[in-house]
Amino acid sequence: MELKQIVSGFTGTENCSISPVTDGLINTTYLVEDHDSQEKFILQKINGQVFPFPEIITHNHLLINSMLEEGDYPLQQVKPKENRSGNFIIKDEEGGSWRMLGYIADARTLFKIPDIKTAYESAKAVGCFLNTINPENLPDIQTPIPDFINFEKRILDYHTALQNADEYLIKNAAPEIEMTNELLSLPEKWIEMEKEGTLPKRIIHGDPNVRNILFDATSKPLAVIDLDTVTISTILYDFGDMARSYTNTLDEDNGYADDNFNPHIYRTIKDGFLLYLKHKLTYEELENLDYAAQTVIYIQAVRFLTDYLNGSTYYATKHPEHNLDRTRNQLELLKSLRTYLRITE
Repeated sequence: MELKQIVSGFTGTENCSISPVTDGLINTTYLVEDHDSQEKFILQKINGQVFPFPEIITHNHLLINSMLEEGDYPLQQVKPKENRSGNFIIKDEEGGSWRMLGYIADARTLFKIPDIKTAYESAKAVGCFLNTINPENLPDIQTPIPDFINFEKRILDYHTALQNADEYLIKNAAPEIEMTNELLSLPEKWIEMEKEGTLPKRIIHGDPNVRNILFDATSKPLAVIDLDTVTISTILYDFGDMARSYTNTLDEDNGYADDNFNPHIYRTIKDGFLLYLKHKLTYEELENLDYAAQTVIYIQAVRFLTDYLNGSTYYATKHPEHNLDRTRNQLELLKSLRTYLRITE
């Protein structure tokens, strides 16, 4: 099935232009310009390896859109577009799943936070989003990726990869493996709190990094996007991933990072994140924000390293050492954050 046939299944016309969007790490994305209606859309082939049940992410997306509308949410929304059969997914001959999303005009994506003001506004936007989608009674949000925030399994997967990896990969990643192993106890408290039910279950974004916020020309947030990872878990994960994404002074692909943590942005995103949420979060959540930042960064390093040892089958890579570069970057970020937190204790 050609791309224009898939587009026609959503829009009813093949009179369009299609161009690839290469920013994403997981799904295959295209910008569609419908020449009949003069509208633009986002067309995506959903990565079936990562999202085995595409209907679940559409189900969650529609629920989130509904809650945002009911909650007087101030930012724009990206909404799934129905196909001509009244569904939201089109299957191609190979079993691939395609969807179409609305397009927000004059929006831009940032790959890192440029300044304190943008950091605050971005964290505020995520906090507002999370506050709006967390009513007293949580709706039927389904799990899009099994064990996505199961840190115990992430560590187990790492050990398995380490046992089965090619000898060259182990040798090449020896310094990163050594540092990762030195910090293996870091997630234990998180795992224990999850098992004991210490942390409330909330709806979280699951991937609130800076690339999933759209900005206008003045770096003001327009929308929080990419709801594929929305799930029920602890809100500490979202804060930790924001800290991981926002405070990094370098692109996460940069494997030559040295002191790539920005403490000023870290303090700022705490303020922005809590603006809408401070009265909703429990004592345990508030007390573990710093710990969450460390743990989420560490787990991301573990995930990059695990994928490297597995032969880089999960994350899109541009060269053989790409995942190892990402691992080094995250470990350096974690080291700098931990140093900062010790100084400020």
